[in-house]
Amino acid sequence: MIATRRELFLRTLGAFSAGALMSDGRMAAQAPARNANRIDVHHHVAPPRWVAELASKNLATPDITGWSVARTLDDMEKAGVATSVLSVTTPAVSFAPPEVAIRIARESNEWVAGLRRDYPGRFGFFAMLPLQDIDGGLREMEYALDTLGADGIGLMTSYGDKWLGHASFAPIMNELNRRKAVLYTHPTLANCCKNLLPDVSPTVVEYGTDTSRTIVDIVFSGTAARCPDLQFIFSHAGGTLPFLTERLVQAPVINKALASRVPNGVLHELKRFYYDTAWAAHPMALGSLTKLVAVSQVLFGSDFPYRTGAETAQGLVDYGFSANDLKAITRDNALRLLPRLSRV
Repeated sequence: MIATRRELFLRTLGAFSAGALMSDGRMAAQAPARNANRIDVHHHVAPPRWVAELASKNLATPDITGWSVARTLDDMEKAGVATSVLSVTTPAVSFAPPEVAIRIARESNEWVAGLRRDYPGRFGFFAMLPLQDIDGGLREMEYALDTLGADGIGLMTSYGDKWLGHASFAPIMNELNRRKAVLYTHPTLANCCKNLLPDVSPTVVEYGTDTSRTIVDIVFSGTAARCPDLQFIFSHAGGTLPFLTERLVQAPVINKALASRVPNGVLHELKRFYYDTAWAAHPMALGSLTKLVAVSQVLFGSDFPYRTGAETAQGLVDYGFSANDLKAITRDNALRLLPRLSRV
């Protein structure tokens, strides 16, 4: 039986409480922690005001309400992670009316910036935006990047039934491109696909599928070609995208109307994107992803608290990457993309 995200998390916590402490109370380092300079670009945070708003709508899961700085630092120590780039998980602020979303995004981004300040060198962050109000989203982007010094912006793969290539999001994408910014994306459950398999969590199929949908939308809407300086990070090795690559490549051949939107070719865009290893540090996902992109486009991501950094690190080691490739995936690629982290 395949364990759920919650079950895997509880097992990890159980292992920690059962014997992961040394005699002096410090956490015992596991094998992956030998290289203690990893950068985790997919590590979740739970700002208090955001959690309170989720709880008021009965949307706060135990993983979110149980998040703490101490647990995050414990996980980082066990996995040999020097710096985690923090982001909220789904649903971000997409569930709230515009005025509430604007307020919660601002308060939460400020709180995470304070956390980074209080723990020098340990954290970066991707700021969330209230996309219910595009003007409000642009104002929050400016504040987050220019005043708070966020490392990039974090968006969900879809909002309602609009994916990130939708024309309504063009002002956001254009401004990110003008700034040569980093856009981290996290999957969510689109309105179209709720409760399709009632006994199966949407994380099993729908999250990977929604990542693929937003990549397809970004490419075939012309957003990727229009925004060549915007650096995209897609979670979970791109979801189902690597497996579907041939279909994407053939799409503009079959539908000539798409060809003008991908003037550099589909593969050009897919190969320049970045993809993280959260829930993908295993041969099935890595084998497909590394046939599509160079190791230079792969980033270490754990998806804490839903998986542990140590599990991800061990999966990469077990896959058989060379020492140089491991160094690139776990640190050097992130430093190239987020050079500020080299100064922390």
